[in-house]
Amino acid sequence: MRPVSHVALLGVLFSVLPAQAAQPEGAAWLRKIADAAQQQNYSGTYIYQYGNRVETFKITHLYDERGEHEKLEVLDDTPREIVRNNDEVLCFEGDSSAVVVEKRKFRKIFPALLPNQSNTLLDNYQVRMGEVGRVTGIPCQNIILDPKDSYRYRHRLCADSASGMLLKASMLNDKNEVLAQTVFTQLVIGGKIDKEQLKPKLSGRKVVLGADKGALSEAQRPDPAWSVSALPPGFASILAVKRTMPGKEHPFNQLVYSDGLATVSVFIEPLSAALKAVQGLSSQGIINVYARVVDDHQVTVLGEVPATTVSQIGNAVVHKLGGR
Repeated sequence: MRPVSHVALLGVLFSVLPAQAAQPEGAAWLRKIADAAQQQNYSGTYIYQYGNRVETFKITHLYDERGEHEKLEVLDDTPREIVRNNDEVLCFEGDSSAVVVEKRKFRKIFPALLPNQSNTLLDNYQVRMGEVGRVTGIPCQNIILDPKDSYRYRHRLCADSASGMLLKASMLNDKNEVLAQTVFTQLVIGGKIDKEQLKPKLSGRKVVLGADKGALSEAQRPDPAWSVSALPPGFASILAVKRTMPGKEHPFNQLVYSDGLATVSVFIEPLSAALKAVQGLSSQGIINVYARVVDDHQVTVLGEVPATTVSQIGNAVVHKLGGR
């Protein structure tokens, strides 16, 4: 091995020290952003942009002695509402008679995109401070999350300099091109929230989907024979459940993995006359999709992550009874 000169070593040290110095301040901002989204009252309208699509949402969030209460309304296309009381999430859609009720295990709704504990993010992303900007007239601090490997995208967060409320979140590729962006167009932070504002306008019959193992019925427990043998660094299992859906001939297994910010879902369902085999890599907007067949089952992996991530997870799906 060729010896490294003292000059080169000093260069490496001086290049690393500023980044290390930025980590504590960046970590403090991540905690501030996570706390603000959970522990403050706010209401506003934001847009989510990806590709040529723009979706508009209205959010109302109340924090009191009983915890978090929230309503999210989709303002485009089919009317949809998501009403949350702490971990219980109720999903209403159009004129459907069924209301899906589930425990919020991995669902992240802007501006509550960050985990309570920032340690996981610091393991997978280098945090650095950006410039001060403005969103909807509010001064905001930019924080950049640079991925430490090729399994995740870069993220740029802009948070209210005073409260820490996340005002804008951008996902960028390795060329620093914006893949998707969520930004408030109108926002009121603090003040009193009337609980009447949190009641759903749509109605329907509750259908419970538990996410916690103890709450799962026998029919909802996933087939333990399916697993992922080798996850990309930093990703861990956060959900495993068996689901049924209208129009699906058989129930399917869903396995969900996350690094604290990025989330990848694995769907496994038996092949049938109605379900033809699909294999290979594709994309749907900013979502990369990888499909392969394992033991007469269709395996589909998707997420807002680079193609290499869904490919590695898809190729690592194993069935204990039948092998790979």
